[in-house]
Amino acid sequence: MNTLETIQSILADEFKLPTARLEPGAKLEDLGVDSLNQIDLIFKLEDRLNLKIKDDARKLVTIQDVVTYIDELMAQQQTQSTQPPSG
Repeated sequence: MNTLETIQSILADEFKLPTARLEPGAKLEDLGVDSLNQIDLIFKLEDRLNLKIKDDARKLVTIQDVVTYIDELMAQQQTQSTQPPSG
């Protein structure tokens, strides 16, 4: 399952949103995902993807914004975990 599918799955299952509305360009606000729901979404993504998401994730507007943010974060965390410790 790719990042988009994971986010769509969480939005459909946890927030009871119809999958037909979960296009990448869909605005979270238009889907009824308010700031509190967005925090809940972030927690669910952290759990599902084993990530630590920063507070700046609350500035995301569309589903695609979330996908891009998560993909970049996963790439950063993967790079950090493969670098040898400095010292």
